[in-house]
Amino acid sequence: MINRIREIRKAKGLTLADLAEACTPPTTAQTIGRLETGMRNLSIKWMDRIGAALDVDPQVLVRSDNQPRAQIVAQLGLSDPEALDRPREAILPTEIAAQEDDAPMLVLEVTASIGEYRPGDMVWLRQIAPDDAGGAINRDCLVPRPGGRFTFGRLIDRKGTMVGILPSQAGNKQQVIDNPPWIAVAAMLVRPL
Repeated sequence: MINRIREIRKAKGLTLADLAEACTPPTTAQTIGRLETGMRNLSIKWMDRIGAALDVDPQVLVRSDNQPRAQIVAQLGLSDPEALDRPREAILPTEIAAQEDDAPMLVLEVTASIGEYRPGDMVWLRQIAPDDAGGAINRDCLVPRPGGRFTFGRLIDRKGTMVGILPSQAGNKQQVIDNPPWIAVAAMLVRPL
């Protein structure tokens, strides 16, 4: 089995100290470093603590030696792509999408060209409570409507229990949904080429 704590920690932009502090109860950066390098045994208890601190399912912290994984080999900035000093393993969307409340991510499949989205796109959405809608203003959201229908577009307004969505399709009017059970905020776009 291969320990993946370091690559997941780095993919999330955390230092050893950040991860140690995020653990419950907090631990030391030295302990996290030893767990990452295999100098200390990685028990189920440690996997649960570190998984919770990284907001990932604990089982993604290790993988089989025989399982080939996608590698990040270059970074594209304003100029030509630049090779990394050392390739690193890419973290799959499902591995970085875990939520604190363990609610599953929702995925919206795009079948037609609408706004900035293209056919084949998969929009990964993070479910939030309607009370948290203020933090999703000007973000693309999926909102359930009565009768098993949905509205998708930019969240542009919130008043009391009502939310206003400006659909992605050009020329459509604002949709107002009263008291939705949840709102799903676009968190990631996966686009096949």
